[in-house]
Amino acid sequence: MMPLGALLNLSIQSLINRRLTVVLTVFAIAVSVLLILGVEKVRHDAKLSFANTISGTDLIVGARSGSIQLLLYSVFRIGNATNNISWKSYQSIAKRKDVKWTIPISLGDSHRGFRVMGTSETYFLHYRYAQKRKLKFQAGRPFTDVFETVLGAEVAKSLGYKLGDEIVIDHGIGAAGFIKHEDKPFVASGILAPTGTPVDRTIHVSLEGITAIHVDWRGGAPIPGMAVGAEAVRNMDLTPKSITAFMVGLESRLSAFRVLRDVNAFSGEPLLAILPGVALQELWGVIGTAETALSAVAIMVVVGGLIGMVTMLLASLSERRREMAILRAVGARPLYVGIMFLAEAILIAGFGCLMGLLSFYLGMTILQPMIETHLGLFVPIVPPMPREWLILGLVMIASTVAGLAPALMAYRQSLADGMTVRY
Repeated sequence: MMPLGALLNLSIQSLINRRLTVVLTVFAIAVSVLLILGVEKVRHDAKLSFANTISGTDLIVGARSGSIQLLLYSVFRIGNATNNISWKSYQSIAKRKDVKWTIPISLGDSHRGFRVMGTSETYFLHYRYAQKRKLKFQAGRPFTDVFETVLGAEVAKSLGYKLGDEIVIDHGIGAAGFIKHEDKPFVASGILAPTGTPVDRTIHVSLEGITAIHVDWRGGAPIPGMAVGAEAVRNMDLTPKSITAFMVGLESRLSAFRVLRDVNAFSGEPLLAILPGVALQELWGVIGTAETALSAVAIMVVVGGLIGMVTMLLASLSERRREMAILRAVGARPLYVGIMFLAEAILIAGFGCLMGLLSFYLGMTILQPMIETHLGLFVPIVPPMPREWLILGLVMIASTVAGLAPALMAYRQSLADGMTVRY
């Protein structure tokens, strides 16, 4: 009777002897594990990152368009508004008795690929993220001057800015910018602590600052022959004529639907009010279709890798007839021969899962900064969570089940069949 330990050693030696096909099979399983782990990681963390982006805001109001579009440009700084809101309309809604606070938002400019957002001091007082966490300063303080700015953590880190550095804002959106407001530079007065949200990639200035850099502009271009210096601008009325959107906190959440209905029926101009939570679910529902498709593709890739493993083991049966006959001749029972084939399937799947897991973390280390910078999603690198272990466990179980077919066929090979020469 041959010990199981010896059979396991024989399985390893057999895999080494067929190392080329085994390596290709392990690689196929590793790629499938890498893909399914990656899809699950991005799905879970993207949903968490989306949910944590804004908290404690009852309504978001913008020009009438679509709820997802309003959410994208006001919260995620993606895309542009179809129209602006007049300052008069904003004040009319902000002065309602059931409105506790508002955060005005003005978008349209950028700096080296990062969005510039004009807002007020209420932003630092009332904006919440990730279950009502407040914004905290890593260094410095909020802006108090027209030409002061507060940088998000990722902006300061990526561009190497520190307190007191001058920043020239570009007119328009893009990494290269269009025309620079070089005559009115801003000074960094504060740097926010990391939040894992689009706040990290935003340059915050006052609404007066946004107005100041555009006093000598019309129609998106400088007025020929007109140049107003920074000092002269300080003495002007810098009340904005319009803003892009604003966030609303209510005295009571029970009044949310009443205020939403009133804003959507506002007579001054066409406006749209949305509930952030509802819009987030709607946005995730759109993304969820692609998520389901990616998950299905990942599962099919895993199935393909397992089919390749079974095919390799089955194809080797005919070549290994004499090997099995010798094993039977030295005392190996048919059950042990079947166990040897099953062990080979488990070893191949185990090495594939290990390679896939290591490749997953290597890929996350390389891609995390790019995902955060370009997609605005914070994907933390943490040890495998229960869901990752569950996926690996399911792959191993599926591999064991798939390995039963070649193991059963090997079990049924008889000594006489193994010693027979076939033509």
